[in-house]
This record gives sequence, structure tokens and C-alpha cells, in this order.
Amino acid sequence: MSTITANGQPEAAKRSKLKRSIIDCDIHNYTGLDVVKPYLPRHYREMIDTYGSALPSGMHFNGGVGGRMVDSFPPEGGPAGSDLAFMQKHHLDPYNVEYGILTGEGPGHQGTMNYDYAAALSTAANDYVIEHWLSRDSRLKGSVFIAKQDPVQAAKEIDRVGGRSDMVQVLVHNGAMFPYGNRFYYPIYEACVRHNLPFTIHVGGEGIGINETPTGAGYVSHYIEARACRPQVMMAHLASFIFEGVFERFPTLQVVMQESGVFWIAPYLWRLDEDWRSLRVQTPWVKKKPSEYFRSNVRVTTQPIEQTPTREVFDQMMDNIYAKETLMFCSDYPHWDFDSPLQAMPKLENELWDRVYYQNAAELYNLPSRKSEREESVTKP
Repeated sequence: MSTITANGQPEAAKRSKLKRSIIDCDIHNYTGLDVVKPYLPRHYREMIDTYGSALPSGMHFNGGVGGRMVDSFPPEGGPAGSDLAFMQKHHLDPYNVEYGILTGEGPGHQGTMNYDYAAALSTAANDYVIEHWLSRDSRLKGSVFIAKQDPVQAAKEIDRVGGRSDMVQVLVHNGAMFPYGNRFYYPIYEACVRHNLPFTIHVGGEGIGINETPTGAGYVSHYIEARACRPQVMMAHLASFIFEGVFERFPTLQVVMQESGVFWIAPYLWRLDEDWRSLRVQTPWVKKKPSEYFRSNVRVTTQPIEQTPTREVFDQMMDNIYAKETLMFCSDYPHWDFDSPLQAMPKLENELWDRVYYQNAAELYNLPSRKSEREESVTKP
């Protein structure tokens, strides 16, 4: 978590900004119903005014102030993450964020049985983000929100906005009706492949509305338990992608696992590889070891990365998740467990730092090299 100084300013405001720019893969701009509603068709706006949002919501208390950092609320008022100018001053500029991937707020629309309403909310949120965020700061890139519970409508929404250069991924939440390798979702992956967009799974929505329970044992009582359960759900999705043969059917599809932790992946891949060796006769379409599919088709973001007991263990775990190829930095701004790029990880050797904080994301999202590097190459004789 970022250090806050005595006058309430983030640590980066007290230091010279990072010498090298970074890509932040998880910035939560505000996309609440109050700002998205004007982009909905009239009949939905009137129904909301009359009957309320009709969306499922979370069951647990969160951290921070309403789940946000104390100092992340705009001075002029409004929710954290709602004011672009303040975000620029508070996060983008001091941390030298060359590109920031916006991931919005709230999984409720992906947990409702009203599929048409969910699709309309996705379209409205996309239009709002394009107009109020992407068009105002070229550093920001958007995520295509979809109603994944209706893959046909979801694919149409990907086709509608997925060809834009400022939309760089398709975003869903961890909570789902089926594991994401299920063929039910194939229309979504076909659209992702058409537009060369990664399919990103962000934690949230587990056990909410129509989504399955957050654990194999049922519901939990406290927020800390809910956080502890997130990797369980992500494990199910990862195994499903591999053993249902999604990466054989869609070999260019890239999947991002976001905000579910990092180092649990290493022993989980060991287990998957071992079981595949023993049971591969049951899934003959899985041509490679699960760890090989992970390495070629899956990326993972840093927040919240586990603190290891020793630096030696940290380095070993980084090697075992192929971090130089798969790991991408994210801050989770402005959430209460925000990770400062100055403090998120121990000191890394130069090449690895560059891969994690910039190059892996640039390659995945088809973003340019650093502006400073492009300018340097132009000035060289």
C-alpha cells in the first residue's frame, strides 16, 4: 500500500517521479449508475427512476473509506476515481504512468438475470468511458464491458467498440455461472480473436446474483474470507480454459487474471502438470502441459502480490510463474489496497523491472514503446 505523508499527499508527490514511465494495468475510474444512466435507452432510465437499479450488490464490508484510499476523493467532491483532472494530478503524473488501463467499477450488471438490461448497461458504460475519459487523455485505454451471461449480445458489443484503438481488452468479473472454459462463452472468444483483444478476468461478483458461490463449500461470512476465496474461483477458470481446450481452439486468445494474487499459480501449475500426465487420456485435445499453455496464453497482474518470507523465495516464485513473460504491474488505484509502483515489489534487476512495469503490457495491448525511447531513437544520428 502507498505511503501517505503527514500532509495527506501520496508518497510520489514528495519524491522525484519515476525515471522510466510505466503501464498501470488496473485503474478503477468511476462508472457508477449515476454517470452511466444518461447513456441508457429512455425506458431503462424511467424504470430505474421508478423502481431502482434492480442490480445485485456485494454482501461484505470493504476496507478503507468505502473501499477507497482516504486521500483519493476529489477535493471538489464526488466519488474516488470520478474526476480525471484529480486522477492526473494524484496518480498518473506523479507515478509517470505512460498508459493506464481503465477497468471501471461494479460487477452488478454481470450478475443479473435481465440479460437485455445487462447488455444495455454495458453499452452505456462503454459510451460514457469513451466520451468522458478516453477522449480526454490519450494515456488512458479502455476495457470493453460486456454482459457475459449473454455471449451473443456480448460479442455484438465487442464488435461495436472493440475495433477502436483506445479499447484494448474485454473485461469480465471472476464471478460467473460457468467456468470460463465452457463452450457457452465461445462467441465471446471468437469476437476477442477477431479484434485481437485479451479476455481479462477481474476479481469481483463471486456469489453475487446469478453467479455461483465464492467457494466450493458455499458462502462466507466476512470480507477477509471473500478475499481469501478469490484464487479458488480463478483456479477453476484457469483449469477450465486449459482442459476444455480453449487455447487449442483459439490459439491466439490471451487471458489476463487480475487482482487474485500471484504466487499461488506456481504450485497450482505443478499440480495441473502432474494430473495431466496421469489423466491426459481423458482430454486428448490438450496437446501440451498446462504450464505451457499458461506461459503462452495467460498473463497475470501484480496486485496484490504476496510478501514472501525471504528474498530467495520471492525470486524462486517469480521464476516459477515465468514473470519475465507473464507478469504485469497494476496499482488498483484508487482502492484501499492500492499498490504504489515505488513499493509494490522488492528491487528488481533492470530487465525484469522493465518487463513487469512496461514491456509485457505493451506487447499484450499493442502499445508503443516508451515515448522517451522513441524520441531518443529519432535524435540519434
